[in-house]
Amino acid sequence: MLMPKRVLHRRQFRGRMKGEAHKGNKVAYGEYGLQALECGWITSNQIEAARVAMTRFVKRGGKVWVDIFPHKPVTKKPAETRMGSGKGSPEYWVAVVKPGRVMFEMAGVPEDTAREALRLASHKLPVKCKFVRKVDEVNADESK
Repeated sequence: MLMPKRVLHRRQFRGRMKGEAHKGNKVAYGEYGLQALECGWITSNQIEAARVAMTRFVKRGGKVWVDIFPHKPVTKKPAETRMGSGKGSPEYWVAVVKPGRVMFEMAGVPEDTAREALRLASHKLPVKCKFVRKVDEVNADESK
């Protein structure tokens, strides 16, 4: 399970998820990627489940990159606790994802294999996703 080694503040505000991703919105390392179409929180367990689904489908062939990391702690108060007495303790960690963010990348496999592996990974995630290729982004930049 992914989580930071150390953090400056143990508890954080929930924050707002408005706007689109400006960083991490292009396929950087691999040939194919899985891009978020909505905003949301992705837990460390969901990231791991998606990664396992991808690597199992390609039978540990090719290379997989995980481009998101859960930096944000989500706190929870114990069950049947009275109101007040401060904020709860951190329960799990999430990565904040905005529309356009490339979350996973693949290389070294045929396109149809990568498309199916990323489709299986998208079913493990709570946001709508789409398959993107590096060549699509290069062509889009040239047409501007």
